[in-house]
Amino acid sequence: MKQFFEFIPLIIFFVVFKMVDIYAATGSLMVSMGLMLAFNYYKNGKVEKMHVITFVMVVLFGTLTLVLHDDAFIKWKVTVVYILFSVALLASQLLFKKPIIKQMLGKELSLPENIWNNLNMAWALFFAVLGGVNVYVAFSLSQEIWVNFKVFGLLAATLAFTVLSGFYIYKYIPVAVEKTLSADKKSEE
Repeated sequence: MKQFFEFIPLIIFFVVFKMVDIYAATGSLMVSMGLMLAFNYYKNGKVEKMHVITFVMVVLFGTLTLVLHDDAFIKWKVTVVYILFSVALLASQLLFKKPIIKQMLGKELSLPENIWNNLNMAWALFFAVLGGVNVYVAFSLSQEIWVNFKVFGLLAATLAFTVLSGFYIYKYIPVAVEKTLSADKKSEE
């Protein structure tokens, strides 16, 4: 349910775009993301860093889009966010030797270090590629196609890559579950 809740601003963006235009959709995206963050903070007492970064980018590029009446800014937002995610993933691994993917999922999964590194690199490359594809779609094709790509294409690609990531780590999951169960038994004794 939490994941669906996070897509509400995107759904609102899409519906308002179809009913009005890109500028009204951009404004509705900014407001709905702000409300989502406020609700998350009210309900959980915290907000995830990724949501804050995305919200700041939406407000920055959305404001530029509305003030300058130029949809190029909201189109660039997608690429900038994906490139930031890609750079963060790469920096976490190459500079700090602590892959973000491991920091996010390491409490639930116990994987060999090389698998964490491969997974982290794969997601970094995935985000970089999506950023590049967004530039192509946003500035080579119609606004209508870009909005459909943004809402459905990027979502489908992310879901597909998440499933592929799951298949990649699947063979290590029984080991992770066994280690967790062993640790639980030891703590009970």
